[in-house]
Amino acid sequence: MAIEVRIPTILRSYTGGAKVVDGTGDTLADLLTDLDSRHGGLRGRLITDTGTLHRFVNVYVNDEDVRFLGALDAKLSDGDSVTILPAVAGGAFGFAAAAAISSHSISSQSAAAAVARGAVAAR
Repeated sequence: MAIEVRIPTILRSYTGGAKVVDGTGDTLADLLTDLDSRHGGLRGRLITDTGTLHRFVNVYVNDEDVRFLGALDAKLSDGDSVTILPAVAGGAFGFAAAAAISSHSISSQSAAAAVARGAVAAR
């Protein structure tokens, strides 16, 4: 059973730089164990010491978030595509600053200072 796994840039050091690797397993947990046998250390970057997915890691099976499919117990089938994505940090202040800068309503120095102070409100 071949499952295509898309690897984010930050984890490619574990796969020798490969963007996509193949693995096998009936569940996501089985797949990660299989991948770790060939790409040592990868599983440890995705799974906590308590055996759950790290909260800053998003995993999708055929574009469906595994948290809604049973997390590590999510069932996999031959030909499935698994995508691993690191969560992206940010928030309203970052978007507000970007909007302000792009509309030139304030200078970039003022925007940076306002974001640092938390003073820029979302529009």
